[in-house]
Amino acid sequence: MGRKIKLIWDFRGPTAFKTAEHHEKHLKEFIISENVSLNITGHKEINELYSIAFMVVAEENMIAVRDALKPHRGEVYNE
Repeated sequence: MGRKIKLIWDFRGPTAFKTAEHHEKHLKEFIISENVSLNITGHKEINELYSIAFMVVAEENMIAVRDALKPHRGEVYNE
């Protein structure tokens, strides 16, 4: 397997953490329904008004997942 790409969704505001937490559930559902090879997901509070949800995909699957889920940004994933 080549590089791994971390797709990131940004959430802002007083409900950002709960929204990111809930979004991760949908990412996990997508992984199961689409039989995605990696199953790395998560959510993280950056500060009280900014949180992220993320999903890690193999680089060769990134375009298809990006087009389906429309993340806000992405970066190379380093374990």
